[in-house]
Amino acid sequence: MVHGGELSARDQLAAILVIVFGQQVADVVRLTWTDVTLTGELATITLGATAIALPPPLDDPLRQLAGAPTHSRTSAHPNSPWIFRGNQPGQHITAARLRQRLARVFSARAARLGALHELTKLAPIPIIAEVLGYAPATIERHAIGSASTYSQYVAALRQPVS
Repeated sequence: MVHGGELSARDQLAAILVIVFGQQVADVVRLTWTDVTLTGELATITLGATAIALPPPLDDPLRQLAGAPTHSRTSAHPNSPWIFRGNQPGQHITAARLRQRLARVFSARAARLGALHELTKLAPIPIIAEVLGYAPATIERHAIGSASTYSQYVAALRQPVS
């Protein structure tokens, strides 16, 4: 889906940040090139307090954008700091517009919530919150939500069969 050619490199990167890292579209659009570090073998992006490595092939859209960061409608401002440049010179794309572009392929909200549910199964709440830039209480709510199905399953197993 993300690498299938349906999305531009810019939209692919946004999709990866939402689907894999549970980022809100409103936060994605505010990312700047100072949040990115690229070396020959490592690509990182800072979403919260920590730079997160994007392994291949997740780094491909970021590397493509870094190689050709221009946006045809903002050519008057070639040194724009925004990764997700908007149609207004010097401005980033609006969250609503990016959501609309991603909606051709998936629901950004559903994907983000699903990603957060899955991520809470992989690491402690404080670490996820710090790395991804969320409040610990928000991640805790997702952790409770992601475990609810399993806890209901266990409770059902303990019920006597009639």
